[in-house]
Amino acid sequence: MNQRSDPARAVQAICDRFDRDRTRLMDIALEVQKQLGHLDDETVDLVATTLSIPRVDVQSLVTFYSFLRHEPAGKVTLRVCNDVVDRQQGAEEVADAFTSELGIAMGQTTEDGAFHLEWTPCIGLSDQAPAILVDDVPIPDVTPWKARWIVGELRRHGDARRLVRAYGDGNNAHPLVQVGVRNNLRMPGAVHFATRDDEAGLRRALSMSPERVIDEVKASGLRGRGGAGFPTGVKWELARNAEGGQSYVFCNADEGEPGTFKDRVLLTERTHQVIEGMTIAGWALGAHEGIVYLRAEYAYLHPFLDDVLRQRRREGLLGRSVLGNAGFDFDVRIQMGAGAYVCGEETSLISSCEGLRGDPKDRPPFPVQRGFLGNPTPVNNVETFSCAARILEEGGEWFAGLGVGECAGTKLYSICGDCERPGVYELPFGTPLRELLERAGGTEAAAVCVGGPSGTMVGPDAFDRHLGYGDLATGGAVIVFDATRDPLLIAAEQVDFFIHESCGTCTPCRVGNVLLRDRLQGVIDGVATRKAIEDLRELGQTVSTMSRCGLGQTSARPVLSTLDHFAGAYEERLVEPSNRERPSFHPSARLEEARALTGRDSELFPHPPGGSDV
Repeated sequence: MNQRSDPARAVQAICDRFDRDRTRLMDIALEVQKQLGHLDDETVDLVATTLSIPRVDVQSLVTFYSFLRHEPAGKVTLRVCNDVVDRQQGAEEVADAFTSELGIAMGQTTEDGAFHLEWTPCIGLSDQAPAILVDDVPIPDVTPWKARWIVGELRRHGDARRLVRAYGDGNNAHPLVQVGVRNNLRMPGAVHFATRDDEAGLRRALSMSPERVIDEVKASGLRGRGGAGFPTGVKWELARNAEGGQSYVFCNADEGEPGTFKDRVLLTERTHQVIEGMTIAGWALGAHEGIVYLRAEYAYLHPFLDDVLRQRRREGLLGRSVLGNAGFDFDVRIQMGAGAYVCGEETSLISSCEGLRGDPKDRPPFPVQRGFLGNPTPVNNVETFSCAARILEEGGEWFAGLGVGECAGTKLYSICGDCERPGVYELPFGTPLRELLERAGGTEAAAVCVGGPSGTMVGPDAFDRHLGYGDLATGGAVIVFDATRDPLLIAAEQVDFFIHESCGTCTPCRVGNVLLRDRLQGVIDGVATRKAIEDLRELGQTVSTMSRCGLGQTSARPVLSTLDHFAGAYEERLVEPSNRERPSFHPSARLEEARALTGRDSELFPHPPGGSDV
């Protein structure tokens, strides 16, 4: 009897494999779906019963993440990326080819159950757009012709991996990866991609006290490379000194910001260096466990990353007594995500690792005080840990001297859009935006989105500003738009992205962004007056100030930054208020049915003597 015909047996075996640990519910759900196809009501009940947890806990998790299925879908899932860059590079035409070839619309499954077709947000391939995911296999540079070819091949053999006819460079061709993705590493620098002695940073760290390691990181001036920019050494120190139980080290590999893909390259080519940085943090914090939260779109890297972890255990770089240091037991595991942009926010990420919906948590307490399972948990991103390994190898002073002005170290920039050489550039942190544009062949830029949708849209008058936390802050995304692109249409698409990705917990984000989009659409359609500009700014500031987490707090930036830097694009669409009388809403007339039913008049809108409100 196979597992599909005996779901109870399959669910029990999967739960047993994860020791029936409720905090591993994400892994259990993903594995159940892999074996059974989806998690319907019966399967949800089986999981809840086996783990002895409320059914609602399983149901809420399954319905929260976009890569988990409550209903049956196709044997093969085709996800077409629809971020701004992919759309501008032809994603709509690719989608049309798929819908025509399959005879279904986006979001539908073919009658024979063979294919499911849907849109998906950024998949980390904006430098080779338009791109798609076929199950877990990324396919870059898709054309309408290639889309039709993909359908024909899948009808013939049904194997997504056989669609890859040529491997990308570096570890993209590794036997455990084997995808057509290109690294597009255009400019390596001194920190991440330099030739170095393997594990030199870890060996030096283990020769120092944990406090001295933290001091070295503080002296380097390293700030979080994910966008928020909190000083890394201070974060580690707060976690080490926090009251509570065992500390954990979390690596945020959920780079879901549209236009960002530099962590993809680090995970592919500098995996050991990233894990080395996590191990250094483990020593500094006295932690015994680290978790890499890997976004679902990078699932193709999971077997490769697991192999790296096994290799490090064999070499004594992970596990018991790391490098012979008795008492320093530190290991790392991979936690898969399941498609939720909000999980890039650190408290949402921690919730996901606890087997919960990716709902943000209230702060304070902050994760460094009470994070994973109530324990101190600093969360740093992939690039930050890679920096930490080099800082402990070369010294904090060396790293601090690599930047421009008050910015320390180098920064990885993911540049894409209307430029000749999209890809990853490692430049001194604080480099002027214009220099990056020149290196990438983006000299015809009319607008640049720095930091992705949650960042800032600027025009040519800002191109001499510096890419750094004191000026133009970015976690890495730099999207170039030429003069044929409309900044207001771009802003509208970006607000749509936030509406789609909002967890819906707080009203300012859930409702405010919809109102922002509707009012912005009025400007785009040419039916808004000058008052709409005031309304947009006031509403945007309210959403930014009152939202609960980082998603909502940055979701109004597409509107606010275009209001600041592209005021002309708004002005030219405004209309003058009309003095003509317009049809009015007559409360009394609308209350006639209620009067008839109740036999009495409204206290607020009494029936006028003439039978009209006018």
